[in-house]
This record gives sequence, C-alpha cells and structure tokens, in this order.
Amino acid sequence: MCRWAAYRGTPIPLEQIVSAPGHSLIEQSHQATEAKTATNGDGFGIAWYGEHTEPGLYRDVLPAWSDCNLKSLARQIRSRLFLAHVRASTGGATSRDNCHPFVHGAWSFMHNGQIAGFEQIRRPMEAALSDRLYRARHGATDSELLFLLALEFGLETDPAGAFGAAIRFALAEAARAGVRELVRFTAAFSDGETLYAIRYATDAHAPSLYSAPTCSNAGHCLVSEPFTDASTKWHEIPAGSIVTLSAGGISSARFSPLRVDAVKVAEVA
Repeated sequence: MCRWAAYRGTPIPLEQIVSAPGHSLIEQSHQATEAKTATNGDGFGIAWYGEHTEPGLYRDVLPAWSDCNLKSLARQIRSRLFLAHVRASTGGATSRDNCHPFVHGAWSFMHNGQIAGFEQIRRPMEAALSDRLYRARHGATDSELLFLLALEFGLETDPAGAFGAAIRFALAEAARAGVRELVRFTAAFSDGETLYAIRYATDAHAPSLYSAPTCSNAGHCLVSEPFTDASTKWHEIPAGSIVTLSAGGISSARFSPLRVDAVKVAEVA
C-alpha cells in the first residue's frame, strides 16, 4: 500500500512536507508504520500548482529516498497546493506511467488502495471510457483508471458523485465477472483550487487518512500517516468521508457511493 501527502495554503517549499518533517513522506517511503509493508519503493511523484492552470509533474521509478533530484526540487519549488506520493505496487509494472500522481488538464489525482480482481474487470472498465479519455490512459493501474472514470462520470461538476459512480461501476463489473467485490480507496485530488480527499472501503479496512493545520498554520495537510511534530494536532478522518479544502476552510461530508449520496455530517477543526 502507498503513502501520500497533500497540502493547500500559503505557498511553501515542497520540502516542508516531502522531506523536512520528522517521519516525512520520504521517511515513510522506507519506514511506513500504518501500511501493510514498511517499504514504498516502487517509484514516487509530485504534482504541484504554480503559474499555470495545469499542474507541474515530476515522477520517477527510483525509491524516493534515493533520488537526490527530488530533494533538490522540493527545496526550491514553492507551491500553494501540491500532491506527493510514494508507491508500493499492488499491480502494474514499476514505470513512470504507473507512478502517481496522475494528471489530466487541471486535475491531479493520487490513490492508496486497490480493486480486488482488477485484471478480470480491467477490459470492461476501460471500455466505459470515451475515446478522448481512453487516449489519456498511459499506464496500467487501477488507480489511473478510476481517475479517468471519475472524469468520464462528471468529476468537474460533482467530485463525490463522480468517484461514487466509478466505484459502483467497478463493483458491478466485479459482480458480473464473479470475482471478489472489494474496493479500498483513500485518495487525494484537485483542480488547482480545491483539494479533496476520500477515505472509503467496501470492507472494514479503509486505508488511513489524517488532517491537520501545518507549517505554523500556513495551510492544511492531508496525509496517510502523521508526521512526528509535537506542535501539530492530527485528526483521523473516519472511513466513509470526503474532505474538502478550499479558500473557505476545511469540511467533511459523508461519502457513501452505494447509497448514491454524500450528506454533510461534520466540520473538521
């Protein structure tokens, strides 16, 4: 299972999330504590927003801990909104095209989780894409395909509804193919203005997700695992939630794709 971190707020150097904190994302790439495996060495990536609508993107197949370019770039690049990911593959070759985040237009997306029996339902899932979005598929992962399906199902206007539809579609195809109906999905995604995160699973094992104000309250961070910073108060996001970070602050809503709704239940401090 992968580890990731996302930030929105006042522009900061990427290193303040990627490499500088105790138990930073780079440390988690070889010493994760809340994942099935401690090592997440099957590549890494960063998507960040700056002067253009489309995010910048840097991905490689090296383990994050061994890439000196990553540390150098993270020290120099400042961004108000970025996504960073270290990969532990559950399927798909170790290649740049399979490394997160994935981007399309203004959107960026990264994921921790899996679709059970994906290879048995991959073909009908890909067939649901329009020609335009099928041509945008460069890798072979379930994560990228869920992202493209969400775009197909209306991500730009209804993020919760679009990912709910993508998950329902995957479960319907699994049932049709007679394979295990299981989706574990903890993801972060953004259009460059609003940062979203979803924590969900069809069983009791949704991958972890935490949130906290960070960098002396310069912004807010969403992570797979908390950093070890005594001054940061981390809040665990419950399974079955979608979190929204915008200029107006942070809020949490219910995410229940099998009920085709997402009812607001709480404000996150």
